[in-house]
Amino acid sequence: MTVHVETLFAGTSLSERFAAFRAQLADKAAKRKTYRTTLAELDLLSTRDLADLGISRSMIKGIAYEAAYGK
Repeated sequence: MTVHVETLFAGTSLSERFAAFRAQLADKAAKRKTYRTTLAELDLLSTRDLADLGISRSMIKGIAYEAAYGK
């Protein structure tokens, strides 16, 4: 008796899945960089400069997160 088993992954090739994975990694890296950059730039501002912008120090992480990842 012979059994033939063929496994397909929803019609996508290995190279397509790898390319999608690389694109996903690049997107995550870009978002992390945006978060870190925004956080660093806001952290460099003085308390007075932040007050002029209507931002308190406790809001910096939230603002950086929103800038990188959206709401």
